[in-house]
Amino acid sequence: MGSPMIQVESLSKVFQGGFQALKDVSLEIRRGEVFALLGPNGAGKTTLISVICGLVNATTGRVLVDGHDNVANYRQARSLIGLVPQELTNEAFTTVWDTVSFSRGLFGKPRDPAHIEKVLRALTLWEKRDNRLLELSGGMKRRVLIAKALAHQPKVLFLDEPTAGVDVELRREMWDVVRQLRDHGVTIILTTHYIEEAEEMADRIGVIRRGELVLVEEKGALMRQLGRKELTLHLDNPLTEVPAALAGHELTLDDEGHALVYTYDVTRQDEGTGITGLLADLEATGIRVKDLHTRQSSLEEIFVSLVRENA
Repeated sequence: MGSPMIQVESLSKVFQGGFQALKDVSLEIRRGEVFALLGPNGAGKTTLISVICGLVNATTGRVLVDGHDNVANYRQARSLIGLVPQELTNEAFTTVWDTVSFSRGLFGKPRDPAHIEKVLRALTLWEKRDNRLLELSGGMKRRVLIAKALAHQPKVLFLDEPTAGVDVELRREMWDVVRQLRDHGVTIILTTHYIEEAEEMADRIGVIRRGELVLVEEKGALMRQLGRKELTLHLDNPLTEVPAALAGHELTLDDEGHALVYTYDVTRQDEGTGITGLLADLEATGIRVKDLHTRQSSLEEIFVSLVRENA
């Protein structure tokens, strides 16, 4: 695995006026992973990215990008990073080719038309290379932002809310682009409050709330760790309460007494789910079940419960 691509050590940021946007955040991002930073608006996602990219100075703590301190060795650290902001600035009359080429020049990289062409082709912008930005759709403009960020061949790509306000089809295309980049060894950090984006894309997920990193976890482990399953038993005849004989099971009544909902933890494989015992007890009480189905909590529900717990 080697050293992490990004090391964030005890980072805090207090703005003028006393607002603390980040509170003692420590985080390591591995080479070649897709890391999703999840959190509600105002949680500190953009501030954290801005500090790592060197756009905002931290109050305390430090950031290393591929071993380079992003304050002491600002230029080396920053040249390794591509940042895709949420909005295009006012370059409406520039062509796609020129704006992407200019971004490369900003980092002091020599001209490399072959690389620019490769980036534009990968993002299906090649046909639009001579178009001015004002002629492009919102989705195409979003791709230009990514092309600009990739122009200087960074090792790390930050995507700040990459699919905010874009349609479902474009969102899927953006995810494909991110996967291709990861396959080429680019480390990707994306901020989002779209749970499905993290669920779809990320290898690991960090949850930030009120400037604190409340959790960092492998996506699969997170799903398992907090994954509750529900078994819903649809009854022939409604009940007014859960029978005393079934009090030992974690049951609630739903659908005006027409359904019993049994919640169990998917992680407790050693103890089993307890479903067999429940069904036997149901049979013994004479309750007739006409249908049953299970569902597992999604990352959305996990996230909501986490945010509640840390409220």
